[in-house]
Amino acid sequence: MAIKAVIFDMDGVLIEAKEWHYDALNRALGLFGFTIERHEHRTVYDGLPTRTKLQRLSVEKKLPPYLHSFINEMKQRYTMEIIYERCRPRFDHEYALSRLRMEGYHLAVASNSMRDTVTLMMEKASLAPYLDFKLSNQDVTKSKPDPEIYLKAIERMGLSPKECLIVEDNPNGIKAATASGAHVMVVKEVDEVNYAGIKARIAEIDEAAKSVGSAA
Repeated sequence: MAIKAVIFDMDGVLIEAKEWHYDALNRALGLFGFTIERHEHRTVYDGLPTRTKLQRLSVEKKLPPYLHSFINEMKQRYTMEIIYERCRPRFDHEYALSRLRMEGYHLAVASNSMRDTVTLMMEKASLAPYLDFKLSNQDVTKSKPDPEIYLKAIERMGLSPKECLIVEDNPNGIKAATASGAHVMVVKEVDEVNYAGIKARIAEIDEAAKSVGSAA
């Protein structure tokens, strides 16, 4: 089947926001004398929703559960401040999404971040006009690594998983994307998300499908 849609994770894919989330969470945790080491955040907590991070912190660092709501609220507030300060358009991403949209691909974002965060980042990055829709962790009952958010995006597009390419960067997101049954493009940095790279991955998938078809 030909690829008809590209679904993007957001943090670490379209937006270099991993450090933003770390800074905001640590600032909120610091109000109560707690902290996460930068390496620990990257290797253990990367890609998880804040509520899941806080649940794990309660188990691993004895963070009182009654603080979750307030810390989550403050973390989101600090994140929004950082977005206003640091989030800017990137030519390579604008070009990639505009070209893909012009070529008829359906485009969406499916992120473990909060809805307001996703909306603001896409607006500040000037990517919102190219998207069919955006999904956040508030649009699903199970966040990544569960595939629910990707399955919901695929269903909303009216496509099959094999007609979709998902662009992901972290282990939890890659697990979710793979479990959805869609094709996956794994990137390590936001710089790897560009028009040429995405089209090369689509061509690779199409070529593999042709080979399977001719062999049959």
